[in-house]
Amino acid sequence: MTTGTNPDIRYCAQCGQPGAIDSFARFGDTPICSNCKYSYLQRLREGVAAGRPGFRYAGFWIRFVASLIDGVVLFVAGSAVQVLLMGNAFNPFLRMRPGAPPEETLAAFGSLIGLLGLSMLISVAMAACYYGFFVARAGATPGKMALNLKIVRPDGGPVSGGRAVGRYFATWLSSITFGIGYIMAGVDSEKRAMHDMICDTRVVKADSLAADPYARPV
Repeated sequence: MTTGTNPDIRYCAQCGQPGAIDSFARFGDTPICSNCKYSYLQRLREGVAAGRPGFRYAGFWIRFVASLIDGVVLFVAGSAVQVLLMGNAFNPFLRMRPGAPPEETLAAFGSLIGLLGLSMLISVAMAACYYGFFVARAGATPGKMALNLKIVRPDGGPVSGGRAVGRYFATWLSSITFGIGYIMAGVDSEKRAMHDMICDTRVVKADSLAADPYARPV
């Protein structure tokens, strides 16, 4: 008698019913049985189709800690850049003579404001590249990697670089809503924050991606 997993058997992502591979409709990597196909299509149209079974979604607090870690990394890197840019920003004021003409004062202020603007743009670009690079290449930022989390598409697939950068800018919307966009991760069934909903991503425990949940032993 043989035991183990039959590679020709899959389980419906909706009802869990087992069946042969050829008997399922496939939506990306998601197998759906004939009984669930039409209801699943309707859920897809409504934008509420369930994610892959077996996922363990990361909740609000663990994501909060991961964000703190990333924040510290970016703060250190950003501070180093600001020191380089702003180190001599006040020199025009120090060199200014008593009773200097208004034009000289305005020029000094203009230079300072320009450097501040450049510093902010560089900080934003650094953060976007940080999130885009790590999420696209490793599936997670260093903060999330430290806590064994990954950012994936609803079917468990990887997030592209463009979507990862877009997701970073979408976090601004989660922030400007007084943090409500982040708090949504604590109440959503798939632990999605607002930026996850906008970019159609999920944050999951990395070890729940290790095995194919549709190929369960029979």
